[in-house]
Amino acid sequence: MTETLEDAVEAADGRALPQPYSYTHHPLVEPDWRRFPGWADITEEEWRSAQWQRSHCVKNVAQLKGVLGDLVDDRFYDDLATDVQRAATMSMLVTPQMLNTMSSSTEASGPGSLTDAFYADAVRRYMLPVFSDRLTDWTSHPHATRDSLHEHEMWAVEGLTHRYPTKVLAEMLPTCPQYCGHCTRMDLVGNSTPTVEKLKFVTKPDTRYQEILDYLRANPGVRDVVVSGGDVANLPWPRLEAFVAALLEIDNIRDIRLASKALMGLPQHWLQDDVRAGMERLATTARKRGVGLAIHTHVNAAQSVTPIVAEAARAMFDAGVRDVRNQGVLMRGVNASVNDLLDLCFSLLDGAGIMPYYFYMCDMIPAAEHWRLSVWEAQALQHGIMGYLPGFATPRIVCDVPYVGKRWVHQVHEYDRERGITYWTKNYRTGIETADAEALERTYEYYDPIHTLPVSGQDWWREHAAASVAEADASREVHS
Repeated sequence: MTETLEDAVEAADGRALPQPYSYTHHPLVEPDWRRFPGWADITEEEWRSAQWQRSHCVKNVAQLKGVLGDLVDDRFYDDLATDVQRAATMSMLVTPQMLNTMSSSTEASGPGSLTDAFYADAVRRYMLPVFSDRLTDWTSHPHATRDSLHEHEMWAVEGLTHRYPTKVLAEMLPTCPQYCGHCTRMDLVGNSTPTVEKLKFVTKPDTRYQEILDYLRANPGVRDVVVSGGDVANLPWPRLEAFVAALLEIDNIRDIRLASKALMGLPQHWLQDDVRAGMERLATTARKRGVGLAIHTHVNAAQSVTPIVAEAARAMFDAGVRDVRNQGVLMRGVNASVNDLLDLCFSLLDGAGIMPYYFYMCDMIPAAEHWRLSVWEAQALQHGIMGYLPGFATPRIVCDVPYVGKRWVHQVHEYDRERGITYWTKNYRTGIETADAEALERTYEYYDPIHTLPVSGQDWWREHAAASVAEADASREVHS
């Protein structure tokens, strides 16, 4: 009789050994919003209304307290208020849909009963950051910058980043239905905060959109357009449809990706009749012309994938969208474990038909060090999730390296673990390097959070931080 693998394992020690991760299919659950005092009387019809969701977003501490009441202690509200005044790079804006997924598995049973759960909640950690979350030493990395990916330097026209040879990013608007604390475009997106005066587009929207389209018509080497912002869900539908329809008329454009966290944070928007009908018109045209039309969303925790999110994704598939993909961000306290990532990927794939696509390392923006992971931690996570998901649905964990672009975390060229500096190479010139003969020969740096380094590495940064930044700035001046 042929011995099976299970027989061999049991023969080794008399029992089958558990896998590091065990798959279990969990049905999606829409938390009951009525558990919060401020929404106790809200009907399902109101909850499913995009207009109601938008008009009842939480924009300040007082409004949050109006929803949660005394289920959360004043120490949390005070902690949040301190962060708003002293550290936040994004203004507060949370949709009811997103707020409702926080502490969703905890029953409220009296004053203060949700306080600890709110402090620990994964979604809360990046949507409502509090001051005690942040590090006291090295709150920001010395190399942190407002535009950490230098996208504005690569604007071909205002709002159009041409970083990759065949792909562009069209920033249509500077607003979203909700603001994430870790936003990579914190210098442009959202309202100004006490610590950050936001940049503004100079050109009027219609003029900008026309200049973007003119550039794409004049540059046939571009085939792929990410339509983003901000979030395209904040663009009036007729204006978004007109822009995408114009893209579909450009022969060299073969892929169009609409970037919208609102598919998760405000799924009610994508369920509106006019949006569904408009997407069907665009998808029909795209199919006829052989163009891929997809939606890219941004989900960071499994608890955010609820039945109404799955319903919105299905509505987009029914409209003819080719794919819905997820681009999450790795963050400590949110999804920085193998189990968290796999739970999220299976919830997306099994529950909503959303393809796990990328997990980005959190970018080097100010006040983000408590979220960021080191490259070696990201490599360990990539290793840990391999083999569980189908190959086509196994997300790549990538580092968006300044002046380079997305690189798989195992593509690092050199790694100084003591000082937390990785060195990367690239195989193409960005839009600002067309005349730079050395662009493909030099290495480009990315920096681990200093608090993750050994003591010797932390000591080195204390002594050399200013010199390191000055050297990097001088190097950029020479090659700009």
